[in-house]
Amino acid sequence: MDMMNRSTVVLDGMRLHANAVVAIARFGAKVALDDATRDALNKTRGYIETHWLNDSAPLMYAFNTGVGALKSQRIAPAEIADFQASLVRSHSAGTGEPMPEEVVRAMMALRVNAFARNHSGVRVAIIDRLVAMLNLGITPVVAAKGSVGASGDLAPLALMSGALMGLAESRVTYRGKEMPAQCAFALAGLEPTIDVQAKDATALINGATASLAYAVLAAHDARELLTSATISMVMSLEALRGELSCFDDRVMQARPHRGQRRVAAAIRRMVAESRRCSEPARQVCLRSTPGLDPARAGLPHMPPIPPRIQDVYSLRCVPQVYGPVLDALDYVDGILATEMNSATDNPLIFPEDEGYAIVSGGHFHGQYIAQAMDLLGLAVTDLSAICDRRSARLIDPACNFGLPANLIAERPGINTGFSVVQSMGTGLVLENMGMCSPASATSLPAKGNTEDHISNSCFAARRTRIVVENTQTVIASELMLAAQALDLAEPDLSAYPVGVGTRVAWSTVRDAVPAMLGDDRWVHDDIAKLKLLVSDGTLAAKVQSVSGALWQTDSVE
Repeated sequence: MDMMNRSTVVLDGMRLHANAVVAIARFGAKVALDDATRDALNKTRGYIETHWLNDSAPLMYAFNTGVGALKSQRIAPAEIADFQASLVRSHSAGTGEPMPEEVVRAMMALRVNAFARNHSGVRVAIIDRLVAMLNLGITPVVAAKGSVGASGDLAPLALMSGALMGLAESRVTYRGKEMPAQCAFALAGLEPTIDVQAKDATALINGATASLAYAVLAAHDARELLTSATISMVMSLEALRGELSCFDDRVMQARPHRGQRRVAAAIRRMVAESRRCSEPARQVCLRSTPGLDPARAGLPHMPPIPPRIQDVYSLRCVPQVYGPVLDALDYVDGILATEMNSATDNPLIFPEDEGYAIVSGGHFHGQYIAQAMDLLGLAVTDLSAICDRRSARLIDPACNFGLPANLIAERPGINTGFSVVQSMGTGLVLENMGMCSPASATSLPAKGNTEDHISNSCFAARRTRIVVENTQTVIASELMLAAQALDLAEPDLSAYPVGVGTRVAWSTVRDAVPAMLGDDRWVHDDIAKLKLLVSDGTLAAKVQSVSGALWQTDSVE
């Protein structure tokens, strides 16, 4: 069983969850192998060494045969170790920028958990080496590009494995520095090198585990992202004094998609006690309204303006747009939970009668991950688009109900306000749109046509991570604009308080970034600070401390 015990994640191949992977990858949680699992692994390995490392053993793919088109080429027992080491060297065909360290650490932990299923036949010494690297902070430098996601992520895993072996060409990061792998092991008090033997390298490099590492972190971040996007939407809703009736659960039950109802319920929790989203508040004249007599600021329009009735889609249709994102996240998390606790190399070993059988299969194929990441990338791209449309309304005097153009506090013309903050968001949305075409439906044969269908899972997951990161910034932009809008309107609308969740979100933004109530200032750093509030979960935690958990299920069951 995997357990979080004083920041140690104990792995048995059966119960690893995303939060534990994040703890290992990002926060340095220690890793240990479950004791009963260790015993079972040693038992399996003992049978392999007793019964299969001889000339009379049957042909077993990538164990005593070559790989790919060389699958019928028998490898003599005396040459198996050389063959395994050769696999790592020949498969280290990666290119491009290094994978982020957190992704490599996630990949290492996921590989350990896959081995813990006890279908791989790898030596426990190899698993212990990976565990030690994680616990000591020795992280292989792994090129991000080059995997097709069939036979797994061969190149990234080979580069990881070369570092584990201490090959002279391999590099790692350790104590904040990049260095040869052997140097890091020596500094950490480990043997500089370790040999791979029968089935070790085959198991190490086989499986879509780089894809899975990217995917687990991206899906975790996307769930935090959706919470922050719901908060930024509510801030915009109150800044524009929107209509709340569209979020009524009676409306939701007329088309009762589960995710849609949960989003509407989350909005209702945050706007609880709001008077800003009301018809009397909408009748108030804002001092920035073009042509307004300054003496009329803060007073009702005379004659009264027509009632709002209903809002534009980027406000009114949020449950219908965010709901599919929430449902997609639930689907993706289910796929990844299975993948995290699966044996994904080939061939696999199973108990049979008094011994074991070895069976070739295809669990290395990354199609589940690829399609899940395509779905997530598509859903998050649309999420970014609707957030950006609200930002566009906030700066546009034709759409923002009396707020100043570009949300400029004073000296328009001298000051430009927030127009480029908003257009940056549009640029990121366009980039997302360019990256959300389906990678999983793109297949070309590889490796001499032995891999005649590939998943493209590593690209799908790596790309989705970028989409999520872009969208974090799009949401940060909406937070910045909505908070500015609320600040500018507050002198005229102080008699109409915002909801309890909105109030905390607004103050959290202001704790990080002050309002721009004078001249323009350097906004680059402000954007970075607000993005951090989104990415590290701070904003979500602060709001949920007063509004309750936003994604409660009891109210929609």
